[in-house]
Amino acid sequence: MIVHPIDYRYGSKEMKRIWSEESRIKRMIWVEMTLLKALANHGYLPKKDVEFARKKARKITPERVKEIEREIKHDIMALIKAISEICRDCGEVPRWVHFGVTSNDIIDTAVATQLRDTIKILEIKLIKLALILAKKADETKMVICLGRTHGQPALPTTYGFRFALWTSEILRHIERLRQMKNRLLVGQISGAVGTQSAFGELGIEIEQEVMKYLNLKPSIISSQIIPRDIYCEYIEFLANLSTTLEKIATNIRLLQRAETMEVMEKFEEKQVGSSTMPHKRNPIISEQICGLARVIRGFVEPQHQSSILWEERDLTNSSAERIILVEATVLVDHIINKTIEVLSDLKLNYENIKRNLEAYNHINMSESIMIELTKRGIERQKAHEILRRIAILSYEKNIPFVEALKDSEEIRNYLNEEEIENLIKPENYLGTAILKIENIVKEVKKLLNSSSI
Repeated sequence: MIVHPIDYRYGSKEMKRIWSEESRIKRMIWVEMTLLKALANHGYLPKKDVEFARKKARKITPERVKEIEREIKHDIMALIKAISEICRDCGEVPRWVHFGVTSNDIIDTAVATQLRDTIKILEIKLIKLALILAKKADETKMVICLGRTHGQPALPTTYGFRFALWTSEILRHIERLRQMKNRLLVGQISGAVGTQSAFGELGIEIEQEVMKYLNLKPSIISSQIIPRDIYCEYIEFLANLSTTLEKIATNIRLLQRAETMEVMEKFEEKQVGSSTMPHKRNPIISEQICGLARVIRGFVEPQHQSSILWEERDLTNSSAERIILVEATVLVDHIINKTIEVLSDLKLNYENIKRNLEAYNHINMSESIMIELTKRGIERQKAHEILRRIAILSYEKNIPFVEALKDSEEIRNYLNEEEIENLIKPENYLGTAILKIENIVKEVKKLLNSSSI
């Protein structure tokens, strides 16, 4: 019986494949066999036995491991028994399976391989997202629109500036992801309390060999489990990333509102917007991104709680992390895909963008007039008050702002009508917007050129 929506509604095949139960079990078997290989290198057992066992171990099924677990009530011991069972004719292998290690040596190291493969996928997708955003920023850098603060008309900006702002956040997430690798992708072969006592002086060397085979780093020190602050950092990263994706989706939703209608999610030919209102074209993908981002951020606190363990460890983290790591990862991957989908097909309504820019008769250009008055000798605070009063008059008397400016003796003492007309043109008051957009686009190109992916 399928219960969780991740099984049938959310998540990509490649990410769910990494975090599936079958993958988890196979990776733990892989860690056990890699340990045997390292032990063989140090003379514990013949190398030929290990090579034979590695081929045999590929035939172990998750179903068999689960069958043993139902009987003995311990997942890793079930794994050990399954390996020993299938490798009983592999010479010395059954004797040395799981030698010197504890359950979380296998679990945490297997999880590290999942994280390693996950980060590769996330990095590729985030670079793709940055490229899409940068392309849109470049294409729309001169599409002037009404800026809004507090939901009210503000200075003019451009759509390219909005896309560039979002791009900058994605660039920082890529940087964080790359910086995090060194701390996150660690495994351990440390024994019951972390002291590697079963291996004596060979402990560090054996651990290093295992991690080298697995393309991981050994944890510099750990108890029975790898310290969970690294998992906290990972979940916090996912939460932070999900917030940026929700920010993008929220603003698309706002800009698609009927009163604004400047952008539009793709709406396919046979798509239905409402079961009862046939006219509806809802931003459902952006809404899904927002909803799932909130679920992802909800995992931050449980993961922090899972870092607080008794002495060398207890088991309170185990059950929580089986949910946290899988769901947070699969859902973040899902909403990255959805954000890429939305932005790839996002439509801009240029007529509505222009309409909204001009809807307030340029009252949003009051700062431009104030700044020019200050340059011409009026104290900045006095200029602010003059413009505030003119704006209120324009609002309350429904007088076009430009006419209210021209009718003001205080304004006419410093500016003629032609100067007023030029000062309220949005294209004349964009500051360094275009330069900043171009700088972000350059940063994305540099990222692409320097990327090893």
